[in-house]
Amino acid sequence: MNSREIKDHLYTQVSRIGSALGSPKRLELLEVLAQGEKSVEALAHAASIDVKLASAHLRVLRNASLVDVRPDGKSRVYRLSGADVSDLWVALRSVAESRLAELQVAMNRLFSGPERLTLENAQSLLKKVRAGEVVLLDVRPESEYRTAHIPGARSVPLDELEARIQELPQDKDVIAYCRGPFCVMSEAAVTLLAQHGLSARKVAEGVPEWKAAGLPIEATV
Repeated sequence: MNSREIKDHLYTQVSRIGSALGSPKRLELLEVLAQGEKSVEALAHAASIDVKLASAHLRVLRNASLVDVRPDGKSRVYRLSGADVSDLWVALRSVAESRLAELQVAMNRLFSGPERLTLENAQSLLKKVRAGEVVLLDVRPESEYRTAHIPGARSVPLDELEARIQELPQDKDVIAYCRGPFCVMSEAAVTLLAQHGLSARKVAEGVPEWKAAGLPIEATV
């Protein structure tokens, strides 16, 4: 091949990643997989699509080497092919947030303004959690918490929160987080906690954002 053909081939290979990312549902599947591996059935449920369509989207992501798969009985379990894929999702979403006014408006309409953490105040939050000054709640499903969570966070999945509110101290601020800036679970958690008289707020960042920033993450074996 001549130099032009080589360059065309190189750009074509990189464009495979862009093509694989060119679907809202595939982006959502990547966000969910950034929380940990999941069966195709769980992924279909999370993205509100049927298993057949989820499998088709995952096949595109797999063909671009963004996800891996393993059999698990009659099901198939998917995971991101590497930590760099999670970082790619975080970077892509961050650029979209900073560049697209339509996205900023949509987020302001959907969410009540979660706190965005810089590296400095994220480290400050960790110090407060470790000192017992605040309670940090991970309201994602417990399996995601076990895979990776922010140090010091308590696992109280959203669907268990109301029944477990008595476990939370009344005299401390409660801070909730979930899968990231597009996740609505922490929004619902803060609303529920406020209804029960607790001082609650949320942070936008989830585990993928903490990993991408080089902040510490814990796992529960």
